[in-house]
Amino acid sequence: MSHFTPVVFVVDDDRSVRKALELLICSEGWQPETFGSAREFLARPRVPAPSCLVLDVTLPDLNGLELQTRLAGDRIDMPIIFITGYGDVPMTVRAMKAGALEFLTKPFDDDVLLRAIRQALEHSRTALRRAAEMQTLRDRHASLSGREREVLALVVSGLLNKQVAGELGISEITVKAHRGKVMRKMKARSLADLVNIAAELAIADPAESRFVADRRSRLALVSPPPLDTLYRWDSYQTHRATVPDSRSTGSR
Repeated sequence: MSHFTPVVFVVDDDRSVRKALELLICSEGWQPETFGSAREFLARPRVPAPSCLVLDVTLPDLNGLELQTRLAGDRIDMPIIFITGYGDVPMTVRAMKAGALEFLTKPFDDDVLLRAIRQALEHSRTALRRAAEMQTLRDRHASLSGREREVLALVVSGLLNKQVAGELGISEITVKAHRGKVMRKMKARSLADLVNIAAELAIADPAESRFVADRRSRLALVSPPPLDTLYRWDSYQTHRATVPDSRSTGSR
C-alpha cells in the first residue's frame, strides 16, 4: 500500500471549514477529498490507499454519529476523527466507545489535527496490511484439494499421521504426502507455523468438532468404566459376602 498516496476525507457542511482543511491536508502531501454531507460521502467508492475520515458531528442529513454507525465493521481500515463546535461529554463518550480515534472541539490547533491524522493513517496502513495478509492466507487455503484440507484440519487439531490415516481411511504414507503438499502450498515453515496459520483462518476448531470429537465418542463406547466405579462394585461384592442375609437369619 506504500505506493498509494494517503487520502484524508473531510465531511463538513461548512464550506469555509472544508476549504481550510483541504489546504492543510495538501500541505502535508496527503490527498484531500471533501464532502458537504454524509450521503455524498457514502456515494464515494472506497479507496485502496491508507485513509481516514475527518467528520463533523452536525450535518444536514445523517449526522456524524449516525454515519459512524453506518461505517462500523465495513470500513475498519478508515479511522474517524470527529470535529465539532457543539460537543459535550455524552457525545464524546458515544463517539469514542464506537471506535473514534479522536474527538476535537472547534476551534482546534492545526498541529493537534495533523497529529491525529498521522496516527489515523498509520492505523489504516496496519489494517490494510493485515487484510492483505489474510487474503493471501485464504487464497493459499483455497488452492488446497479437498483431501488436503481434511489432512490440514486433522494435523493442526493434534493428531499424528497414523491417527489421521485411521480417521480418513487412507495409508500413513498417503497422509505424509498430503501433509507435505499442505506445508508447501500454505508456505508453512514448521508444524507450529501451520497451527498458527490455521488459527488465523479459524479452521482448527471445526476440525476438532468434526473429526476428533467424533473419534472420542466412538472410543467412549468401548472404553472400560472408570476405576472408581470398579472399586465401588468390588467393595459392594465384598460387603455382600461378609454380611448375612437378613431374610435368611429372620427365617431361622
